[in-house]
Amino acid sequence: MPNTPDDLGLPLSPQLPCGISALPALYAPNEPAARRTLEFFTANIRNGNTRKAYARAAVEFSAWCIAHGITHLHQVQPVHVAAYIEGLQLAAPSVKQRLAALRMLFDWLVIGQVIPMNPASSVRGPRHSVKKGKTPVLTAEEARALLDAIDTSTAMGLRDRALIGLMLYTFARVGAAVRMQVDDVFVQAGRTWARLHEKGGKQHEMPCHHKLQAWLDEYIKGALAGAGKGPLFRTAVGQAGGLTDRPMSQADVFRMIGRRAEAAGIRTRVGCHSFRATGITEYLRNGGRLEVAQQMANHESARTTGLYDRRQGQVTLDEIERVAS
Repeated sequence: MPNTPDDLGLPLSPQLPCGISALPALYAPNEPAARRTLEFFTANIRNGNTRKAYARAAVEFSAWCIAHGITHLHQVQPVHVAAYIEGLQLAAPSVKQRLAALRMLFDWLVIGQVIPMNPASSVRGPRHSVKKGKTPVLTAEEARALLDAIDTSTAMGLRDRALIGLMLYTFARVGAAVRMQVDDVFVQAGRTWARLHEKGGKQHEMPCHHKLQAWLDEYIKGALAGAGKGPLFRTAVGQAGGLTDRPMSQADVFRMIGRRAEAAGIRTRVGCHSFRATGITEYLRNGGRLEVAQQMANHESARTTGLYDRRQGQVTLDEIERVAS
């Protein structure tokens, strides 16, 4: 039977991911090991999505080990990790993510003196190189059409225009947008700024494009009655669009974007990340520099920012007409 946090006298954190409310036996041979493993997921991994993905990897590797007669952390060797990784029937990015999860977890256990060495550190994952991202991108005309089609006579319409505009003009991740509070929109030196709450608890402040400044101002004054506290982007009730006090979830935003795109006649299958990718592409198309786009997008690497740049992937109609008939 796996040990539970209660069995070990540990508090059950509401932030624990699925699969970690009951620790697999591999990671809980004793109380120090169990405690250190729990700390990895509660104190070291702050992003909820990363936490769930890494928890899945840890649970699956534990099950693999038990099935192969490996029941204790000290028994795990590099050859075991390599065999597990090679046996995964997944796409290369998913395999690399699982290996990264195990490396980080075992590093954490080594630092905590639970195990003497990291059995995953020498294991190589599959070779995988991505030169262009897969996120659907809108043209500038499509983005304008989608925004122009929003009925801003309702609180819901003001909210949706402001939210889409935020992701488009500040390159905000949807997770950062839905975590914003009303006071994260503030004025500094006569300019409206947005404070984004990014991965790992980091804050990233961006000045607002003049259009976004106007949309946020109209939304806060018109739909939130100038409220100075509470979630910035809130769920709505009914078709009338009255707003609640509850923050929107990423799923709420995804559904909203689908509705708005359909209403505007946009055939591109857009998602939450599409506006971030569209904003970066249009910024670069208009002469912006990649290193500045990297700072604006809060990317650690310019290579990551480059994945969002789709300028080379758009073939103009004029070029198509060059084909001889």
